[in-house]
This record gives sequence, C-alpha cells and structure tokens, in this order.
Amino acid sequence: MSTKASSTLETFDNPQPDRDYTIRIDTPEFTCLCPMTGQPDFASIQVEYIADKLCLELKSLKLYFWSYRDEGAFHEAVTNQILSDLVAAISPRFMRVSGDFNVRGGVYTQIVAEHRADGWIAPEPVELPQ
Repeated sequence: MSTKASSTLETFDNPQPDRDYTIRIDTPEFTCLCPMTGQPDFASIQVEYIADKLCLELKSLKLYFWSYRDEGAFHEAVTNQILSDLVAAISPRFMRVSGDFNVRGGVYTQIVAEHRADGWIAPEPVELPQ
C-alpha cells in the first residue's frame, strides 16, 4: 500500500456481521485549506460506525484524510463529503462523522453528520447498576 495521499478507501470483511458493535476512530491531525483565505484549517475528525458487511481499513483511511491537505473546503462541506465517501465505501448500518475544527477568528466549529441504513434500528442502551 502506498504512503502517499489517496482518495481510495480500502475495506475488509466484517468479522462479526451478525452483531451490532461500534467502531470508533479519531484523527486528531486532519487538515484542509480555508477556501476563502487558503490558510490551513486544523481539525479532529471522529468516525463512529456500526459495520454491516465491510469495515474500513485504517491505513487507507489515514491516506484518504491526507488527501484533503491541499483541498479548499468549508467545514460543513468537508465533514459531509467525508461521511458520503465512507458510506459509499462500506454501506454501514450507522455512521456518524464529527469534525471539531480549531479556532479561527475566535470561533470554534463542530460539524456532526449522520447516516442510518434503511430499516436499521439502534439497539437500546444498557444501563448497568453502580
């Protein structure tokens, strides 16, 4: 596998496709460019998903995130594009992408975008006694 930025997402078979379990990925060094000024924007991108048949391969995901380093994008657009690309790659039962963008002009921005597969119902949370 290459170590250069790439928009190609690799996948692998879900080892437990009969079970809903959560996969959480945090990428604290995401960068893209402000489309207005060309200056870099820094963010932490969190991906949470419940896989169906496929899972995301992490090195290709890292290279995918790197591909945004030279791209101009508004925070809202880039967060939603990431969600769309990841959903297209693996068709998860559920996915949430959160972008926590560092301060710019005294303003922090957090963008949260979600996908739910048709017919998927979230399991009820379990509360254990303390």
